[in-house]
Amino acid sequence: QVQLAESGGGLVQAGGSLRLSCAASGRTSSMYGMGWFRQAPGKERTFVAAINWSGGSTYYANSVKGRFTISRDNAKNAVYLQMNSLKPEDTAVYYCGASRFNSEIPAEYIAWGQGTQVTVSS
Repeated sequence: QVQLAESGGGLVQAGGSLRLSCAASGRTSSMYGMGWFRQAPGKERTFVAAINWSGGSTYYANSVKGRFTISRDNAKNAVYLQMNSLKPEDTAVYYCGASRFNSEIPAEYIAWGQGTQVTVSS
């Protein structure tokens, strides 16, 4: 089983940047595809970005393409989400997840962190 813990959220002005981190533990954590999702109040959890186990393939939601970058360091069992040019509509709780697939579908993720709040003020 993989355990995940996010960090790095906070309050930032529009146009600013934040870097989220996700620390993974578990013997085979480096073998999973990893994804970032977000959930705003009263809304469903939606896909933001994903990366395959080697880091060689990345996938992004259209709404963040060109602004966000997902990366991973398997030696450190960590996944990152660099968020630039933040907008108020990026405000949400951000979750990292582990999946046996490279997926945009929350149901295909087998482990989640507790989430980290990102608030972008206008």
